[in-house]
Amino acid sequence: MNFLVILPLVFVMIGGPQILSAIFLATSEDWRRNSAAFVFGASLSISLVVTLAYYLGSGVRQGGSNQMLQLLMLVVLLAAMVHVYLQREQSEPPTWMGKLETANPTFSFRLGFLLMGFFPTDVLTSITVGTYLASHGDPVWHAAGFVLLTLLFLAVPSLSLVMIGDRAETLLPKVRTWMNTHSWLVSELVILIFVVITITNIVG
Repeated sequence: MNFLVILPLVFVMIGGPQILSAIFLATSEDWRRNSAAFVFGASLSISLVVTLAYYLGSGVRQGGSNQMLQLLMLVVLLAAMVHVYLQREQSEPPTWMGKLETANPTFSFRLGFLLMGFFPTDVLTSITVGTYLASHGDPVWHAAGFVLLTLLFLAVPSLSLVMIGDRAETLLPKVRTWMNTHSWLVSELVILIFVVITITNIVG
């Protein structure tokens, strides 16, 4: 997969509670170990889903049935955009995020594994990558760029603490607060990216 295809998929992977969790963990007490455990858990689950999708989709070839699936996906995504907009005043972060400031490495690892491997948009994105590679006859290792770029974005909050120190400690809580209060906008952006990708696949 080329870089222009990978990049929007990576933003779909991290948009919403995923990057917000990374920011919360970067501002937790044991942030170094928590952030490392979160990214490690994410690396395992993303790789697992992509690989399974690749081998299960090895017999899939593009055709009329695939285009119908893409059209159905587009309808579902547009309906999701409308739903998120209508519920914007009630939009709140998940209740489990309250535990992140006091998280430990075990919890962080489990969160990274489950959130990046089983969150609906992440599952759909990882499956898209795996089946795309399989249907085009590309080797599974071509997904490495997608996985590594996703992990890099997840590591940015903790890496910023290492690189710029005090300034990051001031900036990250502000970013966290903004994302808490504008989570519906983040969700809309993620869905919009998926809509663009789906339309591109249909037209292409």
